Amino acid sequence: MNSRLRFGLIIIFIFSGFIYDLQAQSWTFVKEQDGIKLFTRKEDGVALKSFKGIMDVKSSMEKVCDLLGNVKNHDWWDENLREIKVLKYEQDRYFQYYLIYHVPWPFTDRDLCVEARVTTDPVTGRRTIAASPLLNVVAEKPDLIRITKYWQKWTIQPMENGVIRLTLEGFVDPAGNVPSWLYNMVIVETPLKVMRRVKKFVQ
Repeated sequence: MNSRLRFGLIIIFIFSGFIYDLQAQSWTFVKEQDGIKLFTRKEDGVALKSFKGIMDVKSSMEKVCDLLGNVKNHDWWDENLREIKVLKYEQDRYFQYYLIYHVPWPFTDRDLCVEARVTTDPVTGRRTIAASPLLNVVAEKPDLIRITKYWQKWTIQPMENGVIRLTLEGFVDPAGNVPSWLYNMVIVETPLKVMRRVKKFVQ
C-alpha cells in the first residue's frame, strides 16, 4: 500500500470519544504489539469494523485520568490536529469539543464535533470516558468532510501494585470515498498509535 495513502487513512481515524449500544459480534484478536493487545469486530449492518486495544501501564489514576479526561490537555493528541475548540467543559463529568484534522492528499480534511461523558464507579474506582458525535451544533464547512458516525470509549481500571489497565474501544466512519476493505486493513493502527502515545505520557 502506498505509504501516503496508509498514513492518510490512519490519521483520519484517530480522535478521542462515546457509547453506541450496538449489537455486535465477538471481538477477534488480531495481534499484540508493544504490550498492546489489539482486536477488531464486525458491527451489524455496516461493512466497517470497530477496534479495541488493551494495555497495562505503571502509573496513577490521577495522572491517567488527567491525560484522558481533560480535553484541555491535548498535547498528546495527533500531530495532524489542525484545530481544536473546547465548546463546554465540566471537569470529570462532561465536555464538548470541535476538531479539524489535516489529511494529506488525496484525501480531504475532516472535522468532527463530539460530546463526552465521564463516569466513575465509586466501589471499584473504574472510570469510563464515552464519546459520541454532537450534531447540529457547529455548522458544516464546504471544504471539510464531516464525521457523523463515530463512537469511542476509554475504560480506566486500577489494578494492583500501581498498574492501570486501559481499554480503548471505538468505531468511526471516515465518510467520503474510503473503501471499507481498505479501512478494515488499517483499523488496528488506530488504538495502537493512540495507546503508544498515552503510554509515553503517563509512564
